[in-house]
Amino acid sequence: MSILNDRMYTKSHEWVQFLEDNKARIGLTDYAQDSLGGLVFVNLPEEGDDVTKEVSFGDVESVKAVSDIFSPVSGTVCAINEELMDSPERINDDPYGVWLIEVKNISEKTELLSADEYEKYLKEEA
Repeated sequence: MSILNDRMYTKSHEWVQFLEDNKARIGLTDYAQDSLGGLVFVNLPEEGDDVTKEVSFGDVESVKAVSDIFSPVSGTVCAINEELMDSPERINDDPYGVWLIEVKNISEKTELLSADEYEKYLKEEA
């Protein structure tokens, strides 16, 4: 299971990569996609929708269950990954290369974990 050092993580297993101009890209961790199994559907917000830290902005459906996706930041959705509407399994294939949404005008952040802290958290949860 991989954890990349170029992004931050949440205890609910989302990753966030901060970009220029007060933007962030959000996705699901390798741990999340592995736990869920084969993804068959993704429900994401629309561009222009507001997201709030620690509040669900969408969900993913797998062969095992439906799981909420929680935002690590508050802000406005400025892009969604349209490719996932037809191919949600891409998250299983490349969880760190495939993002869900981009958020701009970030006003708040949840408590985020570094890669090392997230790895330690996963070991404690096991």
